[in-house]
Amino acid sequence: MPTEAHAAAPTGADPDRRDRLAALYREEHADMVRLAHLLTGSSATAEDLVHEAFLRVYDAIGRTERPGAYLRRTVVNLCHSHHRRRGVEARWRERQAPPEPALPPELDETWRAIQALPTHQREALVLRFHLDLKVADVAALLGRPVGTVKSDIHRGLAALTEELAP
Repeated sequence: MPTEAHAAAPTGADPDRRDRLAALYREEHADMVRLAHLLTGSSATAEDLVHEAFLRVYDAIGRTERPGAYLRRTVVNLCHSHHRRRGVEARWRERQAPPEPALPPELDETWRAIQALPTHQREALVLRFHLDLKVADVAALLGRPVGTVKSDIHRGLAALTEELAP
């Protein structure tokens, strides 16, 4: 006898796919929201992009051997797309949104310095140090050579050190 959750699923939905997605959601949701927030600078946008990423992962869950890696790549891609299509209207809407919670002064300064980095450096630093991925994994996720990612990390750290030095 199907459970209530299974009965409410769309016609033709695969219970195994739903279960795998639910497990992936429990494991990765908070980290993906933090990743998207660090890349976009907006909690609301991060939530929206991560929601979209999980919808896309559901469609691909039977076709990919590493759904976690697929999810991370999807979140990064959606953040890229968000930055590309941000226009005047998107900036206006963000200004109308309630302000983000205030950070302690030292974190606020760090956050501004991270946001000021070029996108490729910010992505490499966030993936390397926030998600604790190996450089090779960051390179694979971003689709860039390992040497380029190492350079992005080095230059990003140097820029942060210079900006945050007393």
